[in-house]
Amino acid sequence: MKPLRIGLAGLGTVGIGVIRLLRENAETITARAGRPIEVVAVTARNRTKDRGVDLSGLRWHDDAVSVAQDTGIDVAVELIGGAEGPAQDMVVTALERGLPVVTANKALVALHGGRLSRLSADRNAPLLFEAAVAGGIPAIKLVREGLAADRLESVGGILNGTCNYILTEMRTSGRDFEEVLAEAQARGYAEAEPSTDVDGWDTAHKLAILAGLAFRPLHFDSLPVHGIRDITAQDLKFAKELGYSIKLLGLSRQNPDGAPDGTIEAWVRPCMVPAKAPIAAVEGVFNAVSTLGRFSGPMTISGRGAGEGPTASAVVADLIDLARGNAIPVWGRQDVPAPVACADLAELKSAFYLRLDVQDRPGVMADLTSVLRDNDVSVHFVSQHDAATGGAHLAIVTHQVPEKAIHAAATALAALPVVTGKPLVLKIEDLVP
Repeated sequence: MKPLRIGLAGLGTVGIGVIRLLRENAETITARAGRPIEVVAVTARNRTKDRGVDLSGLRWHDDAVSVAQDTGIDVAVELIGGAEGPAQDMVVTALERGLPVVTANKALVALHGGRLSRLSADRNAPLLFEAAVAGGIPAIKLVREGLAADRLESVGGILNGTCNYILTEMRTSGRDFEEVLAEAQARGYAEAEPSTDVDGWDTAHKLAILAGLAFRPLHFDSLPVHGIRDITAQDLKFAKELGYSIKLLGLSRQNPDGAPDGTIEAWVRPCMVPAKAPIAAVEGVFNAVSTLGRFSGPMTISGRGAGEGPTASAVVADLIDLARGNAIPVWGRQDVPAPVACADLAELKSAFYLRLDVQDRPGVMADLTSVLRDNDVSVHFVSQHDAATGGAHLAIVTHQVPEKAIHAAATALAALPVVTGKPLVLKIEDLVP
């Protein structure tokens, strides 16, 4: 049997994991793929580094583009990362040759999916990216293949393990964001420069891919993104008291209530989710992907969203598909759909959690309720905790109101002399349309 020959760019954690997995599970992979799968060509910045695996006998290239140009490979695997530069150049070069590509690069697919999908279709060169979303969870296969017959109404979930770990530790330990972030960095769960994770951009890249598969590609610049830096331990205490958990969600919906057909609502932000919801039980570094279909109903799958083993497993699953001769269009449809802008959220309605730090003095509640009334925000529930430094923390749960109303109210409340610090607004998300 002629092996499927792989040219691999990037010998970091995942790249070495792919080589190790292909070698350790060679017999099983060959039986399932119908032919052996072997890495034959590689590139990395440092040729002499000890990576714990035997790389002798492999062809070394000076850069990723030269790997893609290697006439002795059948598939180019890009594991460099980054939306621009060598990663993009390698993928474009391979596709232009008509060479199949496997990548774990969510930023590349999210930001350049339109160009790459057209190139893939024009050159009849498959582009597979299971590892780009949620590590070892088969999220792409679920949406693009498993639910291909259904009309999905929503897709998204917990798509970043770093943020989920931080929020879990804040809840269980009572510590605030900065302290838990430092611990996550020390344990290797967060990068030294963590903004891509904690400010929501990693989640946004993954959500853009899922929404593109479920509905149609998005103009990434239109996607509202907010991270977890503003969440405090006090918010997690209030959440537990109110029967909720706080999770950073990336969620997209097609045709939300009151919106014209073809509208896609999509956003990334921390939300209150009911403690009884399956996704609320997903803790630590685990990810979860939730879908809702007209025929398939609600579904949630979870697992490790990153790391050598899960991500390498997803990369090799794509290689097995190619070895079997499976060629699936990038967005799971025969045409190449044009991207659309995300819906303006201003008129969309939801219940909200509003946390205020206030001075503890007579008349405070009258001042607050006056502002809420003037902005047409109806209050469902109020809880108060004394603050250690004096004053009080207030949690206000609203009835359904337009998003523009709660943000106008929060701005007006912040201007009151009795309010200290910036109010926090969190959407209460029941994970149904």
